[in-house]
Amino acid sequence: QVQLVESGGGLVQPGGSLRLSCAASGITFNGYTMGWYRQAPENPRELVATITYDGGEKYADSVVGRFTISRDNAKITVHLQMNNLRPEDTAVYYCNVFRQFLRRDYWGQGTQVTVSP
Repeated sequence: QVQLVESGGGLVQPGGSLRLSCAASGITFNGYTMGWYRQAPENPRELVATITYDGGEKYADSVVGRFTISRDNAKITVHLQMNNLRPEDTAVYYCNVFRQFLRRDYWGQGTQVTVSP
């Protein structure tokens, strides 16, 4: 059973930084992408950043140049370094694993990020 546990959310002032981490367990397959999505109140969940097994990165336009995703395949972890945070980055951030062969998503429980003066 795949489990994803996020950490690192919190309250930060505009312009500040946070680092989110996600530890995965129960992954017994190859060929999966890891990533981060977010959902603000009354908005659909949206992609923030993803990274493939061999390190290919993809970012939402709104975070390019401010956020950096990374992963450790040996430890099965994924991180999101968020710099120059803005109030519009406020959301619940979800860790995701996408298994390409079955086209199946796995989700963490989410961690709250609040950017406010």
